[in-house]
Amino acid sequence: MKYAENGMSCIDVAIIGGGPAGLTAAYLLAKKKMSVTVLEANPSYVGGLSRTVRYKGFGFDIGGHRFFSKSKQIEDLWSELLPNDMLVRPRSSRIYYNGKFFQYPLRAWEALLKLGPIEAARCVASYAKARLHPNPAPQNFQEWVINQFGERLFEIFFKTYTEKVWGMACTEISADWAAQRIKGLSLGGAIMDALLPRWAKPKRPQAKTLIESFRYPRRGPGMLWEACARAIEALGGQVKMGERLTALEWDAAQARFTVRYENERGEKKTLQARSVISSAPLRELAQGLSPKLPAEVIEQARKLRYRDFITVALIVKDRDSFDDQWVYVHDPGVRVGRVQNYRSWSPEMVPEPGVSCYGLEYFCFEGDGMWTSSDEDLLALAKREIQAIGLAKAADVVDGCVVRERKAYPVYDDTYAESVALLRSALETQFPTLHVVGRNGMHKYNNQDHAMMTAMLTVENIVSGSRGWDVWRVNQDAEYHEEDGAASGLRQTPQRIS
Repeated sequence: MKYAENGMSCIDVAIIGGGPAGLTAAYLLAKKKMSVTVLEANPSYVGGLSRTVRYKGFGFDIGGHRFFSKSKQIEDLWSELLPNDMLVRPRSSRIYYNGKFFQYPLRAWEALLKLGPIEAARCVASYAKARLHPNPAPQNFQEWVINQFGERLFEIFFKTYTEKVWGMACTEISADWAAQRIKGLSLGGAIMDALLPRWAKPKRPQAKTLIESFRYPRRGPGMLWEACARAIEALGGQVKMGERLTALEWDAAQARFTVRYENERGEKKTLQARSVISSAPLRELAQGLSPKLPAEVIEQARKLRYRDFITVALIVKDRDSFDDQWVYVHDPGVRVGRVQNYRSWSPEMVPEPGVSCYGLEYFCFEGDGMWTSSDEDLLALAKREIQAIGLAKAADVVDGCVVRERKAYPVYDDTYAESVALLRSALETQFPTLHVVGRNGMHKYNNQDHAMMTAMLTVENIVSGSRGWDVWRVNQDAEYHEEDGAASGLRQTPQRIS
């Protein structure tokens, strides 16, 4: 409900960011009859990184999003929002390395044939050495992966792609990220399963990374979040597009926030709210709060780093199209890191017959040479590289466009954990009704379902008026690559704090 205080309307919850976390929170709060307003900086699209960009009728999924979760709550919410529009798609992806394509997960005969018996033997020997003589305290990504899979597998299937994505050496990346993202079966385990004889393979449960099928909205992930935004408004909430947060002011005496924001024309606006949920980048949020956080906390916030992202979408004559949803490019000879095939996600993403649509993904830092390249130069680069890796001919490209995504990936470097811990403590102490959720809001490399789970638990905390659910434990208790331990196959949620 809305409250009138000192002549100004005060809503229950203001939500910063219209991505999966923000919209999930808004929808669930609106269902509980609470007044909510979502501020989304993008003037055209909701969904954040999970939006679907439209170009001449073609749909581009920014990053590629499989709809699969071990959380029944999340699967049920997707079904509730799009009851008749979720396709079931067979999973298909490959790895491009050294001029060859490898099915992922690897197949034994293919791995032996394409790596060759000598290279395969080197991989097994390197793996055995790592397991017999492990590093007792791996400090970075490289050491952690070598510990798990051996140096040769690290060099072939981890090093180049990881350094493309993150823009730094594997020795500079925190081991925490490897532990979170590669726990369980994952790539190295799949390789070893392919190369080891049957009698030598350890028994492993199926990991989420290797699911054989998943759901997908027929017009892309943005279709689901657009439906969510409409549902919020039908329940009485507001979703304001093209509105960017400029300041967040806490009044302890009144126990409410003044939220200051502006649109693209620079028109300044305010609203008041008893609680705020933020999925905005933690670095920017910390610097826009009033009363100001302590200087040492703001300094830690400024240390947080992000990796940015460019998708070059190419519309190509449909000659020798491939069936994969995506191809990981592990070859250092090209700059592209991954190639999406949008028709294989859903045929409705490509409305015209006789053409395919591919998205070449480039990882960069905002302001570097890649980010500041003109669209024409990026399109020319993508044409050369799609031909270099053998997925299409440059001459068959008939059109294309470029989409830039700021702060796509929070960076897990050597100092991020200390910075986030200090920020978390300061925010909870100084701003008791401010809640951070989602990937950038928590500076956690979450996936869509993790982001949604942090929102679901935050809603429970707001409704109960406590912080009984520790949203920061979502990744610790239910990693994306968590192995199937429970008979139900559903992800376990965090336990309530005593």
